[in-house]
Amino acid sequence: MLRKALSLALGAALSVSAMATDLKPAVVYDLGGKNDGSFNFAAFTGAERFKDETGVAYRDFEIQNDAQREQALRNFARRGFNPVVAIGFSHGAAVEKVAAEFPDTQFGIVDMVVDLPNVRSILFKEHEGSYLVGLLAGMASDSKKVGFVGGMDIPLIRRFECGYKQGAMAAGATEVYGNMTGNTGAAWNDPVKGGELTKSQIDRGADVVFQAAGGTGFGVLQAAADADILGIGVDSNQNGLHPGKVLTSMLKRVDVAVYNAFNDYKNDNWSTGFSVLGVAEGGVDWALDDNNAGLISADMKAAVETAKNNIINGNLQVHDYMSDNACPM
Repeated sequence: MLRKALSLALGAALSVSAMATDLKPAVVYDLGGKNDGSFNFAAFTGAERFKDETGVAYRDFEIQNDAQREQALRNFARRGFNPVVAIGFSHGAAVEKVAAEFPDTQFGIVDMVVDLPNVRSILFKEHEGSYLVGLLAGMASDSKKVGFVGGMDIPLIRRFECGYKQGAMAAGATEVYGNMTGNTGAAWNDPVKGGELTKSQIDRGADVVFQAAGGTGFGVLQAAADADILGIGVDSNQNGLHPGKVLTSMLKRVDVAVYNAFNDYKNDNWSTGFSVLGVAEGGVDWALDDNNAGLISADMKAAVETAKNNIINGNLQVHDYMSDNACPM
């Protein structure tokens, strides 16, 4: 029995050692890069947290055009990186192709489902988080007119807009203006146009504007601050970009998705398939810190926490635009 126990212990040790040797995590960002202060930055934050906590280095790549998606993923796989996490739905076709070519490499993708046995797909209920910040926008607005500026005009961003509208109107907003920046990947990195769209909404009376536009969102928040109205950040906590002028930020925990992917592989807990993270799972939320504490009244905080609880217990169901490409108003 002692010999068998020692043999099993040795086998386990060798398995852990092999896993540690195999661990070479990598992340491929979407257009806009890791300094977009938003979606990609959240992924970078998760990778950095993993490195800081474990001492395990990772590699990353910032694509400059769509053609580099497949190339970057394949280069990492060929060089033995494992797991490789792609940030953004636009990587879907590239992940599907490269993951099929490298079945021994584990891949992750955020915002898209790739149905392969070596792919982990991570989705979020953006409409739930957007409802929460919409509720705050409607309560904070004096004019009861609020705005939304999206990046690329795709169903995913319409999901943000629709959830925001539902929350704002539940809080008494009478007008919710919406604009998308464009129809190509360039829409994620056009702060000038983001600022122009924001100014047009302000001219129509909007006094709170929510952006879900990647790097374009810098222009949205800047224009809002310059006009002395309130902006709302997205994905990462952007409250500190313009302290006192950003009402809150809709948190989309891409950082947790990346951290968990790396950590699960390290701890031999890797799983594939897909998961959907909403309010109940801690995947989306709103941000409260020293930068916006003075903007959030006790009534606002109570209202948004009540909404969170109602979403979790099923008493409040936020309509998902992506279920039927419609937004009931």
